[in-house]
Amino acid sequence: MEHYDIIIIGAGLAGLTAAIDLRKKNHRVLVFEKNTFPNHKVCGEYVSNEVRPYLESLGVGIPHSSANIDTFTLSTINGKTITTRLPLGGFGISRYALDNLLYEKALASGVAFIFQAVDAIAFEDSFFEITTLKGQIYRAPFVIGAFGKRSNLDKNMKRAFIAKKSPWLGVKAHYDYQGFPENEVALHNFNGGYAGLSKTETGAVNFCYLTSYKSFQKERNITSFNEKVVAQNPVLNTFLKKAKPIFDEPLSIAQISFEQKKAAEDHVIMCGDSAGLIHPLCGNGMAMAVHSAKIASELIDKYINENGYDRQKFEKMYTLQWNEAFKKRLWAGRQLQSLLLNKGVSKLGMSLIVGAPGLLSRVIRATHGQPIV
Repeated sequence: MEHYDIIIIGAGLAGLTAAIDLRKKNHRVLVFEKNTFPNHKVCGEYVSNEVRPYLESLGVGIPHSSANIDTFTLSTINGKTITTRLPLGGFGISRYALDNLLYEKALASGVAFIFQAVDAIAFEDSFFEITTLKGQIYRAPFVIGAFGKRSNLDKNMKRAFIAKKSPWLGVKAHYDYQGFPENEVALHNFNGGYAGLSKTETGAVNFCYLTSYKSFQKERNITSFNEKVVAQNPVLNTFLKKAKPIFDEPLSIAQISFEQKKAAEDHVIMCGDSAGLIHPLCGNGMAMAVHSAKIASELIDKYINENGYDRQKFEKMYTLQWNEAFKKRLWAGRQLQSLLLNKGVSKLGMSLIVGAPGLLSRVIRATHGQPIV
């Protein structure tokens, strides 16, 4: 039976960032991940600059080829648009590239990886025992859950949100579309959902949308849904007609849940989407995942190195700091989603925004954080 200081389950943005940070603090770290690198994931692929200083402090340099984004465009179902400058800006980079960059950094730092699925998590006498599907067991006093939006481990842990059916489906693909501005991230409303567009480090445009099953099930497949529903927005109609798909088939993910989750559950510290998922329209889920890894890493290091810092206090402190960083943003995201997906309210909201240009900037600031160092 192998022992580590920290075991991380899931090698997405949160898991990999936490692994790099904790290894930099000289802890023995093991990461479990089902898939090898590199790979594509359903994601908006826009990262707010709020986390750039922190990533650079970990030795993770953002590639110069990443799109430098400073402008946000929003459109209603009928194609009425408004554009504003982003307070902090950000960069466009694919998960294929960014996750692999973080993985190679973690590997070079001495983080251990096992590419297997975890079957069970057990906690007893201040230690976790992690059992893989192959029956192998690993021990550590700390476990970070970074297993994403939805996992079998959520079911095994009987987390409250997993018992509720979610009506959301996510779809993503890359396109060759030379007419799209390099510096823009755009959000376009359609009946039953909304789509994001932004450039990645390869020059490809990432087209990622969220839609309800109720809306999607009226059509036979993604192609039909794009043609008959998504393309009702004139801006998206132009994009779909002129852009050339790069992927053989779009990626999709079902049962995306925006229900509230606990930041610490069964003594496991949850990071990234495992702790809470902000609505994609807010455009900073990737930054939140990185930020949550920073909070978890600093508190775990503090607990290990300070006498009298008990586990209960540690879990309460993590939950408190997580809520301080993200709770208001999650609330603002829920309100914004309700606005955009309600036809009547959306039209009224857009009229208000057009009449008061500063309103959109205030909405953006409400769903984004300040630079973290």
